[in-house]
Amino acid sequence: MLKPTPPRTRRARELRAASTDVEHKLWSVLRNRQLAGAKFCRQLPIDRYFADFACVEAKLVVELDGSQHIEAQAAYDIERTRTLEAAGWFVMRFWNNDVIDNIEGVAEAILVQLELASG
Repeated sequence: MLKPTPPRTRRARELRAASTDVEHKLWSVLRNRQLAGAKFCRQLPIDRYFADFACVEAKLVVELDGSQHIEAQAAYDIERTRTLEAAGWFVMRFWNNDVIDNIEGVAEAILVQLELASG
């Protein structure tokens, strides 16, 4: 993981300020250690990317994908996931529709991964 620099910190703040409604919805479940006591943060700089959500203790990244990721971003997302995994992170991806229509199922899937990471 690259050490945060002022430009990276500034960019992370910009991304947090421009969060989508779907990101806000998932953040309402992840924030304040509400899910299994795990501490999540938003827009964590990892390598050259910013993880949508990350739990450092579990080395878990949660990414949200909208419809633009179906084709236009597919190669980018594959490379991004490979880079994050090479840095030692486990990456979970969810469609925005999953968060909108089934936030409980998304939370349960994240909880399962947190339990697996804790041993």
